[in-house]
Order: sequence, then structure tokens, then C-alpha cells
Amino acid sequence: MAQAWGFSRHGGPEVQEFFDRPDLVPGRDEVLIRVDVAGVNPLDHLLRSGLVDGLDGGRPFPRVLGMEAAGTVLARGEDVNGLEAGDAVFGFALTGGGTYAETTVLSAPNTARIPEGLSATVAATLPVAGTTAVDALDQLGLPAGATVLVNGVGGGVGLAVARLASGRELRVIGTGSTAKREYAEALGVRFIDYTAEDVAAAARELVPDGFDGIVDLAGGTSLRTVAPLVQDPRNVIAVGDMSVADLGGRFVERRVDRENLERSARLALDGLLAPVITAVHPLADAPAALATVENGHASGKVVIKVA
Repeated sequence: MAQAWGFSRHGGPEVQEFFDRPDLVPGRDEVLIRVDVAGVNPLDHLLRSGLVDGLDGGRPFPRVLGMEAAGTVLARGEDVNGLEAGDAVFGFALTGGGTYAETTVLSAPNTARIPEGLSATVAATLPVAGTTAVDALDQLGLPAGATVLVNGVGGGVGLAVARLASGRELRVIGTGSTAKREYAEALGVRFIDYTAEDVAAAARELVPDGFDGIVDLAGGTSLRTVAPLVQDPRNVIAVGDMSVADLGGRFVERRVDRENLERSARLALDGLLAPVITAVHPLADAPAALATVENGHASGKVVIKVA
């Protein structure tokens, strides 16, 4: 039996609970892992709330929370290639196994070995935040010297985008709340505090001719405020708000395969995608970890240390 934290039905935090479940049997293209570290993401509470479909693998309730993890392979399905028992790995739980648990299953095509020199804690942040940052900036394809606005820079994905953009020699402007300023400015971001100044006016003062690209993590009204600040509306890439298409922009094209995971790991080893991890919680503290992210108060990346 493995301890897990999840939810008994769709809803708010009141449906969350700890429970024990038997170790899952890996499917043909899955690996069973002992979880060392699980990443915490906004997608987790959206899945719990029932606002996102298709990622539960048809599993019955109670379901385990979490989409990304790092750990050690305990067993593998018969069609798994490139991964063996005992390997240190990181990846996505795309078939509903969850990751806030002592053991779980990951989809093998969406799982990679952790390279030597990279910690499990860092690796656990790469499947969601790390690869999203890579995908968004690859989609923009801006040349060195261009200016990018990261709208909502203070979270796990936003700071990953900022660090990676700086490594690509882009000029980075970021928006966020006062609590996020320190983390963003430490990465060289020119910070605009939306709680203290008019974002559009401050951005136009900094970049009078308009931004070369925008990566939006905020969505909604905030996205609509900054979208007109770009020179070409096609260079607005939204990570969470698909209505960006109505503004002439594009939704991020996600690549969650092993190749992109391995690429993100190499970037992390080189210091170009090192996450800003601001909180490490034990599994027993998982409710507080997710609450911080769900309430929008998390700066940087929050992880759960399971093992």
C-alpha cells in the first residue's frame, strides 16, 4: 500500500483527502515509480475541480492529485523501451495515476532518465514548467536582442520563461504582484507591478515601439490589457487562455515527449532553465502546498518531497 493525497469527487478543497492505495500495475507503456518529488501546478486543482477533461485515464475515485514527478523505476510495462528498473526518472502522469503519492505510474513515452548531476527536486519541476517555457519561447522564435513581455512572471512557468529568455539574450519585461518582484528582478527582469502602476502605460514607456513577443501566463482581462502592446499579434503566446486566438495570438503548442524532457534537463544542467524553487513541502503538508498555488500566492515553483 502507498499513501496518497487526492480527491473523492470533483469540487473544491473540501473534496481532498489522504488515503492508501495498492501500488498500481503499470500498463504496457507505463512505468511504476517510487516518487521522490512531485511538482505542484495550477493544473492540479483544475483537474480536481472537473474543469479539465481527458487526463484521468478513466480511473475511479478517489483519484490522486499531481501531474509531474521524479523518482525511481520499480517496474515497467512490456512495451517500454529505454527505461529499466532502478533508473532515476522524471515525467508526466498522463493516464490518471497522479503524483502526490509514495508510488505511481508515469507514461513511458513522456518520461526520461534524470541525467547525472541533476537533482530529483529540479527534475520534478521540468515536465510542466520547464517544457512549457521551452515550448513558448521556441514558438515565438525571437532573435537575440528582441524584447519579450512575460505577463505573470512570478510563478513557476513565468520565472522559467524569464530565465530561459535571458539565456537567449532577450530583453525581458515582466508583470506581477509586489511579492513576485524580488524573484523576477534577481533574474534581470525589468519588473512592472500591476498592483502599483498602470501596466499598459508603464510598458509603453519602457518599449515605445511595442514588444517583439509576449508570453502570457495570466489570461483573462490581463491578457487583453497587454495583447495590444505587441508589434505582431501572432507573437502573443498564451499558456492558459485559449481565447488568445480571438486577439490574433496563439495558444502554446505543447511537446511533452521524452525528447523535450531530455532537452529541458540539459538546459537545467547548463543553468539556463534552473527553476526558482521557493517551497518544499512533505507529503503530509500537501494540502498547504496546493492551497498556495491555487490561491495564486505562490512565487516560483512549489514541490512536494515524498520520499
